[in-house]
Amino acid sequence: MGMTITEKIIAAHSRYDTVKPGDIVDITIDARAARDFGGANVVKNLNDFGLKVDDPEKTLFTFDCNPTGSDQKYAVNQHICRQYARNNGIKVYDINAGIGTHLLMEEGYVWPGSTAVSTDSHANILGAVGAFGQGMGDMDIAAAWNSGRVWFKVPASVKLTLNGTLPEGVTAKDVILNLLRIYGANTLLGYSIELYGDATEQMTLDERITIASMATEMGGIIILFPPTPGIIDYCRARARSPFEPVYADADAKYDITADIDVTTFVPMVSRPGEPHDTVGVKELPVTRIDSAFIGSCTNGRIEDMRMTAAILRGKKVAPGVVLKIVPSTDAIWKQCLDEGLMVVFKDAGALVSNAGCAGCAAGQVGQNGKGEVTISTGNRNFPGKQGQGSVFLASPSVVASSAIAGYITTPDAVPASPLETRYSSEQPLAASAPKMTGTVERPTLIRGRVWLIDRDNIDTDMIFHNRYLAITDIREMGQYALDNLEGYKDFAKRAQAGDLIVAGRNFGSGSSRQQAVDCFVSLGVQAVIARSFGAIYERNAINAAFPVLTCNSLDVIDLKDQDVISVNLLTGEAVNERNGMKTLINPFYDAQYEIYKRGGLLGKV
Repeated sequence: MGMTITEKIIAAHSRYDTVKPGDIVDITIDARAARDFGGANVVKNLNDFGLKVDDPEKTLFTFDCNPTGSDQKYAVNQHICRQYARNNGIKVYDINAGIGTHLLMEEGYVWPGSTAVSTDSHANILGAVGAFGQGMGDMDIAAAWNSGRVWFKVPASVKLTLNGTLPEGVTAKDVILNLLRIYGANTLLGYSIELYGDATEQMTLDERITIASMATEMGGIIILFPPTPGIIDYCRARARSPFEPVYADADAKYDITADIDVTTFVPMVSRPGEPHDTVGVKELPVTRIDSAFIGSCTNGRIEDMRMTAAILRGKKVAPGVVLKIVPSTDAIWKQCLDEGLMVVFKDAGALVSNAGCAGCAAGQVGQNGKGEVTISTGNRNFPGKQGQGSVFLASPSVVASSAIAGYITTPDAVPASPLETRYSSEQPLAASAPKMTGTVERPTLIRGRVWLIDRDNIDTDMIFHNRYLAITDIREMGQYALDNLEGYKDFAKRAQAGDLIVAGRNFGSGSSRQQAVDCFVSLGVQAVIARSFGAIYERNAINAAFPVLTCNSLDVIDLKDQDVISVNLLTGEAVNERNGMKTLINPFYDAQYEIYKRGGLLGKV
């Protein structure tokens, strides 16, 4: 049996000739990156455990979350990273460089068939060039920096063939939003997705980056494009190592295959709250906006900038609307300058910032206020992710058109006169007072009160919001657990040491932040049981020796909120003490138990 692209890349970086889905293997990592907010935690882990850097030439920091240096806590973290880099001969792509995942391609750290990890949950964007990139928590990155390797569970693969020619006005962003409408946030959870077909073969690198960058929002491990001659030439001109591109074998096995007719695709938007809640722009009622944002790792490329300029040229942003534009790298920023695009942006009334992540990371331009309606080219619109307002996601052409119109629309429907937007004067709520707590020991048989949170797609911003990302002391994290999840904002005040959480599908989707695990450890929560977990969240929990277990349903034991249950982590037996009913859930697998026994990934064997 042949192998898929992902399987071949993983096998080539392991000690095995072949691998199959479900295998857990150690793989060599070609590029190992940490960002400014996660980097300080990586340094802390390395120092706490007395670990050294395996290969400084393959190791780098990227300061893309707060490249404006506008936040004192980010500034502290950046300074920690700079000092560590100086002392260990590590390259820093500082606040003038741009988004780290883009720099990995631009600077030749990755190429078709290579592997890379980063504290950025969108490191799977590297599938655009046929590389295997993964976002991971700071423990994983520390381990990769120290040994040059990480453990990985080989994912099953999906093959999607995009047939036909895209209709006029349908962009790469619309392609991924249409795919999200088909598959949602967890149908392809944990899969490696390969894209084929006439529609993909003609796509440029910029278009492939847009689509690959939203694999995380689909729940996928990665979206991989087989590299074309043009992509190979781009990478060969930059790559720091010789390479041969990797393609799937003709007899490769895919769990799911589908042919998709892209001629039916239309310009789309994601409605506030969930990237997969997509609807055709023309199906949306007239929706006024207060602000617009063009940028992020999804749509900050030069083709996005040109698309934006073509719509803005000779026009003005609607009165009362703020338009913010952020190129993804400094090279693209300079290209905008050379091509005269900056003049177009400024003449239209846009704010242009230096290259970086912008709104997604809560550290640059792009945030909004309570009651504010934003249309954004970003990849996430989880509640609170980009501020306290509402965020729609769309392509650069739709965002630019909407900024001119004052409401969400397409380029072919921009009115002669824009709508004017009026602002709400509501004041933001004050933050709650902090609460300190400690951790508890966790045996292989656990018992505790259940918080039954019967919801799917509880993302990491709901669990531990990005406004707290600069916190590195685990003792401070518990007070913020679930405070961005509607109905559970007082969870930290009501939770007790020993409690368990039972949730739905895709728990922990979204960001790679370790704090979304550590906040529960801080509170003394013993475990999370869910139907499924976001891939990065699951490994963060395992690496922190925090029990996460899966089960299809606990309905068979008539589980109610606040029931007390006992769970055997090794056998999977779960008992509802209220009625004595029993069932089996998925127990620890061997690698998980080994990490749990030694107190975490970085603990002594």
